[in-house]
Amino acid sequence: MEIILIKDVENLGFKDDVVSVKNGYGRNYLIPQGFALLATPSAKKQLDETLRQRAHKEAQIVAEAKAAAEQLKAVEMRIAAKAGKTGKLFGSVTTADLAEELSKMGHLVDKKFIQVAGGAIKATGKYTAKVRLHRDVIASIDFEVVAIAE
Repeated sequence: MEIILIKDVENLGFKDDVVSVKNGYGRNYLIPQGFALLATPSAKKQLDETLRQRAHKEAQIVAEAKAAAEQLKAVEMRIAAKAGKTGKLFGSVTTADLAEELSKMGHLVDKKFIQVAGGAIKATGKYTAKVRLHRDVIASIDFEVVAIAE
């Protein structure tokens, strides 16, 4: 079954993509939840017209995302967390913590667009996170997790 995505769906595609999924997944989850539309010939024509009209706006959005990615590369972040003597954290540092720290620095990024290899961080050290600013623009951020001095 072919569908047109209305919203970004993790591990499936981005908004306005035409993707093929199994019938049950499309009819029972994606369409009722408002994530997709059935890809009928008229819906495809309407999508093509919308994409054609949006093409020059999209170029400007990509340019802004690339500029934001350059700014994020220059960011040096240190996240303080409670840790034991061996460097193991009491708890973990998550993407929500990274998003909060970035917002303090003036970069508004939603936590669901941040990915850290291995998931949550449970020890002090230096790490790299990937931030998706646009479907075509992904920035890498280096950050350090340090123990809180008591």
